[in-house]
Parts: sequence; structure tokens; C-alpha cells
Amino acid sequence: MSRLLWRSLALSFLVVLFTFTGPALAATSKVLPIPEDSFKGKIGITYKDSKPDFPSSITAPAQAPNVLLILLDDVGFGQASTFGGPVETPNLTRLAERGLRYNQFHTTALCSPTRAALLTGRNHHSVSTGVVTELATGYPGYTAILPQSAATVAEVLRQNGYNTAAFGKWHNTPDYETSAAGPFDRWPTRLGFEYFYGFLGGDTNQWSPALVENTKRVDKPSDNPDYHLTPDLVDHAIAWIRSQQSIAPDKPFFTYLATGATHAPHHAPKAWIDKYQGKFNQGWDKLREETFAHQKQLGVIPENAQLTPRPKELPAWDSLSAEQQKLYSHMVEVFAGFLAHTDYEVGRLIDGIDQLGELDNTLVIYIVGDNGASAEGGLTGSVNELKVFNGVPENPEQLLASIDELGSPKTFNHFPAGWAWAVNTPFQWTKQIASHFGGTRNPLVISWGDRIKDRGGLRSQFHHVIDIAPTILEATGITAPTQVNGVKQQPIEGTSLAYTFDDADTPSHRKTQYFEMLGNRAIYDQGWIAAARHPRLPWQATIKADFEQDPWELYNIEKDFSEANNLADQNPEKLQKLQKLFLSEAKKYQVLPLDDRAFERFDIQLRPSLLTGRTSFTYYPGTFGIPEGSAPNIKNRSFSITANVDIPESGAEGILLTQGGRFSGWSFFLEDSKPTYAYNFVNAERYIIQSTETVPTGKSTLRFDFDYDGGTLGTGGTGKLFINDKQVAEGRIAKTIAFRWALDETFDVGRDTGTPVVETYKVPFAFTGNLQQVTLDIKSAQPQIEQNLGISKK
Repeated sequence: MSRLLWRSLALSFLVVLFTFTGPALAATSKVLPIPEDSFKGKIGITYKDSKPDFPSSITAPAQAPNVLLILLDDVGFGQASTFGGPVETPNLTRLAERGLRYNQFHTTALCSPTRAALLTGRNHHSVSTGVVTELATGYPGYTAILPQSAATVAEVLRQNGYNTAAFGKWHNTPDYETSAAGPFDRWPTRLGFEYFYGFLGGDTNQWSPALVENTKRVDKPSDNPDYHLTPDLVDHAIAWIRSQQSIAPDKPFFTYLATGATHAPHHAPKAWIDKYQGKFNQGWDKLREETFAHQKQLGVIPENAQLTPRPKELPAWDSLSAEQQKLYSHMVEVFAGFLAHTDYEVGRLIDGIDQLGELDNTLVIYIVGDNGASAEGGLTGSVNELKVFNGVPENPEQLLASIDELGSPKTFNHFPAGWAWAVNTPFQWTKQIASHFGGTRNPLVISWGDRIKDRGGLRSQFHHVIDIAPTILEATGITAPTQVNGVKQQPIEGTSLAYTFDDADTPSHRKTQYFEMLGNRAIYDQGWIAAARHPRLPWQATIKADFEQDPWELYNIEKDFSEANNLADQNPEKLQKLQKLFLSEAKKYQVLPLDDRAFERFDIQLRPSLLTGRTSFTYYPGTFGIPEGSAPNIKNRSFSITANVDIPESGAEGILLTQGGRFSGWSFFLEDSKPTYAYNFVNAERYIIQSTETVPTGKSTLRFDFDYDGGTLGTGGTGKLFINDKQVAEGRIAKTIAFRWALDETFDVGRDTGTPVVETYKVPFAFTGNLQQVTLDIKSAQPQIEQNLGISKK
């Protein structure tokens, strides 16, 4: 072969390589931090006969792009107009038209697990996040402790010359490690992000969020009466990017925006809700048919795709009363306004990057949901999601009475499961149900300037959220490290999908993928999927069900896009092979043991805690923002609160100690100098015990004693108030919280940082006297209570 031909072939090979991205050609260090350069200067007797040599700065690979990673929450495949849904998402469509839509991209079916898999490139059980952090258990795949052997993509980029920041929902720190005492090892700023602004838990009140900046709890801005979290997150993201580009314009950024939308509570400005008035009066059955037709017109599903039927567990729209239809229609109007508002705010972020001239140099990865739409609102929807978490049924009268307040600060609302199923069109089921695509199939849009030539194209390769991290590494030209911060790394289990950028028809590089969540399980292998849905429904407590009795289904999704035709009876051999493969993958990736318990696992005693073994707790003024996982557990037991105060001659008012807020909680406070204890049972019933006597001027000891009835979870008890050991009031609290106060409200001393437990005071309602200290003493739960919760004496 001639030298000229060799040179021609070599040049062609280089052209092919550079067609993807220049940075990928240069391997980066497999050991992080990158080892420091040895000194190459000269040391003489004095500086005059010496030669200096600074260590070289760490820089990102040449031509490495910025990366913007966007993740929405609880959004169904058939929700956004970009994928044929009823909610207008022009900014998502704008990105899709300058990039690619993916219609076979998958998540894990639940919040924390998807986020852990996204950031690490490993399966959720492999990084100990088989379930949300609030339900963690002591098994390797379920501790919610991200291992140091699985560094996040943010940490890898940071140590390769990127600036990194995260905004919004985190949900990857163990519940019991989210207080001001840390430890902070698994907070965003110790997992690769140089800056964090958002919230740590699973959801938050969009009007009054539990905000954290880096490792400090902060209050929401108080100068904006129309405050909403999503614009605040976008404002902070834009400000951070502008600052970063002003100071270091040649340094690429990695920005991770994870909104609280559209997770419950469905909070949206009224103007956005009003845009959808009357748009859903046709009901969920008809909406699915309309969405299915739009999806085919748009081409985001195959022409031969079939619309799967409504599960028997969900009611037909026509079976509902006129009042129910009116209420449920407005619930989904609120939900639609929430997503439309979010799309507008994400558009502001895209515009902000574009105004800096950096959009074409930014790899935008936009994942529309961390799982399918949520059915956790139950069959009726809810004005308070905490009712669902505590197994408290909704009151139809209260639902109807709240219709005009849905989406406002007065509700913590969720819509009926029928709507979740409808916006997951064309698939079966919803969030939590990892056995079916309604729980795991989410829209994905990728945009990257001129790098993507097939603008507006569709990609149908089968991929999973673990494939995003390796895609980012390939696009940025950074080698996956084998050692980070002295710890050997687990292999990345994802497969880059960058190969799809240039070829719509290339077969999927992902051949096999397991799914499992709360006992719902499936296994994909080379075009086939076997699925077993466990009987517990997303809004139900634990049920008595045998995993061995779960029926398995079989689908050939190369021919059956929506899992409409169950082939289990026609091909039992294939099904059996896939069942064995699932068990093999489950053992390999720490999926076992299967666990379908739900509400019981909310109990904080099931996990490690700074409180373990303690029954007496003393707190001082200035202590606030303690999350439930780090606060004393007074649920299902007797307790006593003692406050030492010094009252001025003018009297005093304000919080002594409180936990929770408007939607569930309790508060011990002074009102007009009168000791008061208020108990808020899921915003359905409030019990007020108040002294008729005022606290005298000077030093006093105030006490509240609660004597729990016991016998079972969530029963009532008797409360008594004392001033200097003299009983001044007694009252009955008929119902108590069994499992969870809140996911965002906190335990506060001397002030209330969230929403008020009762509407007779306004937060922060800081104590105006001198609060010296507060002591909380608790008694152990009765043995039968511990047995009900599954708490081991060990």
C-alpha cells in the first residue's frame, strides 16, 4: 500500500474521531486528584541563583464544552407538548428542535435512586440508593449512603478543571445527616459541587421552602410577596454562571438544575394555573386518547404503538360524580400550570446562557422527570400529601372546600392517580412501578450547538439514567478515573449514548438493564422485557403479599413500544430465561432483599442517628432548622417539654419549641403571655391546650406533659400545661401522627422557620422574652408499638 494511501486513511480516521469531539482524544488522569508536577526549577543559595517553577494549573481538556444538566421531578412521558402532551413547553421544544428527542430513555421510578444513578453512572442499588433516603434500611443496596468508591460526575469534572454548581432538589444525603451538625461528607459541596443552593429533602413547599446554601440553612428572601422557589433557583443559577464566566471565561462550567416541579405539593402562580382553566374537563380517559393521537402526529411514538388500557384499580372518568369531576379537573389544571411555569423558568436559564454567547458551546441534557408522574395522591387526590404518608384518608368535604386554594400556600396538594396514569401515556402505571414504563420511561432532550447535525431528530435507542454520566465524560474528553481521593472506584455501569448523536439507526449499545423499586421489578435484554408488578399500589401502606406469587409478564418492545401485548403464555421459555437473568442481575447489583414496606420505613428509629440511646435533649436559643431525621422522635410515645424563661414586665409571646407547620406539626408557645400547646393533625384537626393564667414577670419554668394512650400507632393522649409546677391547663389530643411530620419542615427553638402550626400567629413568631433553654424528655415506645414499626431491639 502506498504511503499516500496510508496518509489518506490516517487522515480519514482523524476526521472521524474529531467529528465527535476533540477533547475525547486526549486521555486525562485516571487518578484524582491529578498528581502534582515535580519541581523543575532550580534551588540555589539565594533567589538570585535560583529558578522558580510553579506547579501547573489544572485545566479542562481543550475545547471541552460547558455542561447544563436539567432534571425535572415526577413528570410523565405524555405530559409535555414536546412529546405530545397537553402542557405547553415551548422552551423544551426549542431545545429539541436544535437537538435530539429520545423516546426510549429510562429512570429508576423514584426520586433519590434516579439522582444517585444520574450523578454516579452506576445502578441505584450499586450506590446504596435502592429507595428514597427517608426509607433507607440497613442492607448494602438500601442504606442511602453514597459510597466513596462511586465519585459523582461533578467531582470528576471539578478535579479536571471545571467549575461546578447545583441548584434545587438534592435528595441524596441520608435523612439523619441533614442537620447543622452534619456530617457534611454526603452534602452537595462534598460530592463535587463547589456551590449549592436548594433543598436537601424529597420535596418542599414551593412558597416557603426549606432552603440550604452550601451547608447553611437560610431563609427565603423576605422582600418578595410573590416568592416562588423555581424563579429563585433560576435566578441563582444565572447569577452563578454570569459570575463564573466573568471571572474565568476560559474555564467551562457544569451546572445541575433539579427543580422541585412537578413533585407535590403542586404549587404554581395563579396566572399560570388560569391558563389551563377548562382544558381537562374531558377527563383522564379521553385525555389519554388525545395525547396518544398527538404523539403519533408528532412522531415521538411509532405508528404501530398501541394505547394500553386503564388498570382496573383506577375508576373510569364517567363513573365520577359531577362534583368530583369539577374538583379533579381543577387539580390537574394546577398541575399543568406548575409544569408550564417551570418550562418558562428553564427558558430564562437557557436565555441567560445564550446571552453570554455560550449556548452553542454548552452540552444541554434535559431529563423530563426523575420517574413517571406520581399516583401518590391516591384515588381522590389530596390537599395535604402528608395524609398519604401517614395513611390518613382524605375527607371529601375538605377537598371540595379547598378547591379555590389549590396550588396556593394554604394547601400541600396532589392530584388523583387517574391523572398520573393519563400523563404517562401510552404506558401502563406510574411512579414507583418500576416494572412498567409508566414508572420509568421519561422524555430526554439533548442539545449541543453545531455538534448535533440532525437538529430536531428522534433517537430510539434503549438507554438508562446511568448512561448520562459516561456521556458527559466522553463529550468533555475526560477519562473515567480508577481512583478518586485515595479510594478505588467501582466500574461505571452506564454506557455513553454519544454515539447516537450522529446516527439515528445505530443499534443500542445498552443490551441489558434491570429495574426494581419497592418490589416492582423488570429486566430488559436485547429487545425483550420481563416485568413483575407487586400488588401494593403507590398510595397504599404495606400489604400482605408474597413476592413468589407476583405474576410475570413478557413483552417484545422492538415490536411493542408501549408494552401492550403480554407474551408470557406464548413464550414461557423466554420468560423463564429472563426471570433467571433478573435474579442474576439482582445479586450482582445489591438489589436483594426485595422489600415492599412503605410507611413503616419512615420511622427515624430504623436508621443511625445522633440521638440513638438518648431520652433527654437540651436545646438553646438560635437552634433551628433541625430536620426530622435529626430531631427527637415524639411520635407514638409520651414526652415532656420544659422551658426555662425570663419574662419582662411587659409580658412575652412567641415560640418556645416547635416542629412541622401548617400541614402537620406541633408548637409550644406563649400567646399573650399564656402557655399554649397546639397540635396539628395533618391540617384536618387542630387541638389547642392553653392556660387561663399568664406567666409571671421574671424567671419561670414552663412545662408540657403528654401522656400517650398507646396500644397502636397514631392513637391519642392527654396533654397538661404547668407554670412553675402548678397545673394550669389540661386537654385531649384525640389523634396523633404515626409516621412522618414532614419532608421539609423542621424542629425549631425560639422561632418558627417554616409555616405556622396554627394560623393565630405568623412566622417566625420569635420569642420576645429571654429563653434560656428548652429540655425535651421522651419515653420509650411501648413494646407493641416497636413491633408494629419493625424496630429491632438490636
